[in-house]
Amino acid sequence: MYNYQQYRHIEPPGWILGWAWQGKEIIWTMVGAQATLQGDCSKQNQVPHSCVRTPTIVDLLPGVPYNMQVANCCRGGVLSSLAQDPLTAVASFQITTGLSGNRNTSVKLPKNFTLQTPGPGYTCGPASVIKPTMYEAKDGRRKTQALMTWSLVCTYSMVSARKTPPCCVSFSSFYNEAIVPCPACACGCEDKSTCYEEAPLQTVTDGTQPGITPQVIAPKIHCTQDMCPIRLHWHVKQNYKAYWRAKITISNRNYASNYSQWNAVFQHPNFDNLTEVFSFTYKSLNPYGDAINNTAMFWGIKYFNDLLMEAGPNGNVQSEILFQKDQNTFSFSEGWAFPQRVYFNGDQCVLPPPDAYPKLPNAASAVEAHISFMAFSCMIVVALICFI
Repeated sequence: MYNYQQYRHIEPPGWILGWAWQGKEIIWTMVGAQATLQGDCSKQNQVPHSCVRTPTIVDLLPGVPYNMQVANCCRGGVLSSLAQDPLTAVASFQITTGLSGNRNTSVKLPKNFTLQTPGPGYTCGPASVIKPTMYEAKDGRRKTQALMTWSLVCTYSMVSARKTPPCCVSFSSFYNEAIVPCPACACGCEDKSTCYEEAPLQTVTDGTQPGITPQVIAPKIHCTQDMCPIRLHWHVKQNYKAYWRAKITISNRNYASNYSQWNAVFQHPNFDNLTEVFSFTYKSLNPYGDAINNTAMFWGIKYFNDLLMEAGPNGNVQSEILFQKDQNTFSFSEGWAFPQRVYFNGDQCVLPPPDAYPKLPNAASAVEAHISFMAFSCMIVVALICFI
């Protein structure tokens, strides 16, 4: 399994892969994963691993015995996004089948593939036969060929996932005292009977237990007007002659779970002149080709802030980014300094309406401040002349 998505990973409790056999196939043994059900194997002389017509496969947990492992297995179903870590964006397992034929003319392709994570969202196409996989000997002087190789593609859709937005964005700036909050009811409307004013008494878990199919942990969201589990805050912090600085804060409001290997994607026209990023790992994304460089992906530094803890005092990560100004495009007016789109773990976040963005001081205040500054400057010059 290869995850080719740049900024959507599969987090705990991990992937669940399923299919339907076309014949009477059974699974004798498995290495690197396991079927969740054995089924009725009473017709077999020896006990197979699974006799279910529609097997459901889950990854093994870390720390299983070496004789149950293969390369790229045993991470509890977690797959990194391709941009974050290509080495852990792949998973593999091996199965030994019976009653499946031993020629490429007798082997039947499984059908009705499903991929859950563990909820819905992915739709899998049919399997198709491709060029047989080649295996190279250890000495590099001989290659062997697989009997048969097939491939299929699963795509993700928020419509198929049937879920509300999981995140929202708020704004603030140094030139305006007002803080623009997340839109009301962005992820659901506040209900005191289902949200929490403070942390409930429970132990946070990732939902993976030995011998149990991974299950989604019911969220326990802090009571807010937007009811979003994740809030991303963009603050325009400082303005310099040739640069300007912004601060990003990502807050977890879910008391029931944390986010490992989180990532956030921002779209802003000034990312083509990004100078420095503090406390986050950064990668430029070019979804529209090399001609437009306005999308940046951020994620945590390993062993420092790559784990976004559950809601509470430690349930946030922060960073500052420094941009170089392009005098032809730079402006603080009309909300230019704020991102156009924001994603968290691959899901698009809800932004405030454009008319709510922090506004610059009105023209009268700006003129008054300019005159006062000039008068103060003149007084200093006069004083220096008198002193000389």
